[in-house]
Parts: sequence; C-alpha cells; structure tokens
Amino acid sequence: MRKTVYGHFSKPEYVLLGEEDGVLSDEEKFWLSWECMLRYLRATKWDVTNAIKRLEATLKWRREYGLYGPVTPEHVEPEALTGKQIIFGYDVDRRPAMYLIPSRQNTEESPRQIQFTVWMLERTIDLMGPGVETLALMINFAERAKIPSFNTAKTVLDILQNHYPERLGRALIINVPFLLNAFFKMITPFIDPMTRPKLRFNPNVVKDELFTSDMVMKEWWGGSCEFAWKHEQYWPALVKLCTDRKKVMMAKWKELGGTVGLKEWDIKMAVASNSW
Repeated sequence: MRKTVYGHFSKPEYVLLGEEDGVLSDEEKFWLSWECMLRYLRATKWDVTNAIKRLEATLKWRREYGLYGPVTPEHVEPEALTGKQIIFGYDVDRRPAMYLIPSRQNTEESPRQIQFTVWMLERTIDLMGPGVETLALMINFAERAKIPSFNTAKTVLDILQNHYPERLGRALIINVPFLLNAFFKMITPFIDPMTRPKLRFNPNVVKDELFTSDMVMKEWWGGSCEFAWKHEQYWPALVKLCTDRKKVMMAKWKELGGTVGLKEWDIKMAVASNSW
C-alpha cells in the first residue's frame, strides 16, 4: 500500500492534475514525505485510492490557501500581538504544545484569523523532533474567553481533518463554561470519531503526568514556568527559530536526494544534531 502511493507520486512524469502548473515545487516534494503518505493512509483506513485523492486535494489546498506565498509572518502578525496563540514546551511524549487563549482575541473574525491558526500549526510542526508527528493542543477558556462562531469553528475543523490528518496527539481544554459545553455538543457531530477520545476537559496536566512541571505554564496550567507574553521578543524569536530549522531540514532533504517519499526521521535528525 505504501509503495503504491509512493509509486504514484514518484513517477518522473507526475503532475498535479487540474493545476496550471502541475509540476511539484521543492517545498511540495518536501511535504510529501514517507510519513506524510502513511498519515493519509491511516486516515483513510489504508484505502490507497482515497489516500492518493486526499493527498492531491491537500497539495492543491496548500497552494490555494497561500502556504507557499501570501500567508507569511508579516501577513499574520497582527493576529499575534496579544499572544492568543503560543507555542511553548513539550509534553511527556515530546509533542510540542500549542496554546490557544481566546480571551486574548484582538481582531474581528476574518479569513486572516484562520490563516494565523494554520500558520501557527505549521510552525508547531516545524518544531516537532525526530519520530514525533503529533502536537498537544492546550485551550484555556478562562477570563471571559470569546467563543468562536459556529462557521469559524467548522472551517477550522474542516481544515484540520481534511489537511492535517493524524496530527493531533491530545487536546486539553480547561475552564470550560456552560455555554461552551453547549457549543462543543453542537460541533461534536463534525469532529472525526477518531479525534473525540483525544479531547480531555479540565485535566491537571502535571498530576495526570501529561507534562513535566518545567514544560508547562504556571498560570492556569499548574506548571512551574512563569511565562509573561512579550510580543516584541517572542514573535521574532519564533519566526527565526522556525526559519532556521526549516533551512537545515531543506538542506538535508536535498542532500538525501530532494524528492518525494524521503523520511522525516532522517531529515529531522539533521536538526537534532544542531544546537538550538
């Protein structure tokens, strides 16, 4: 099955049908790794035809959504000013943690809000180490958090389920108010059945041994890390860290052959050998 999917995309004459320029760019070939193919096969219950169809749909979506162009750090930075989304620390399974703090919402609902979430998700993936394919999502609804509209929530869910399969390791949600409980019940039918068991409400992440104390924020989450949001320090550091890591990984990818189907483990080991 894996070899069939690999064979489909590795043909020298392969082009992405329906596109004006169907030749895959280096970034697209880099994305189309061995593990990526496996994620889509697992998500489709090993249906080769469906996995190929979904992979091609995501390749087209990534182009149309602007992940290789318009959705830049400069474009999404206005959404980042208040620290409503933060990447910080790793759980006990080495998953990077992505914090969502809706009470810090600073803009009206717009396509850019969702683009920012996708951009942050991409950066969280950049920060995954060798052998790690999933993230820990940390959502805190304290302090009069603004609940997203149904349409926005469904759009984000659709993107995650269609274009980021097998990427959620666990979703930890705290301070869930009554209205939000009702909201979750409303969107539950739209959540993939395989994802629902990964949701945990009001956990004690340290006592439940999901995080070590030194890898989680003290405020609200019970860790030992005092984290004060300073956009002017955090944002350029995050952008530089991820940019530098991506350059190292791309260089290793090219060294290994620069084609589809290369293993993320081999590529990320180049990052692991550097001092960050």
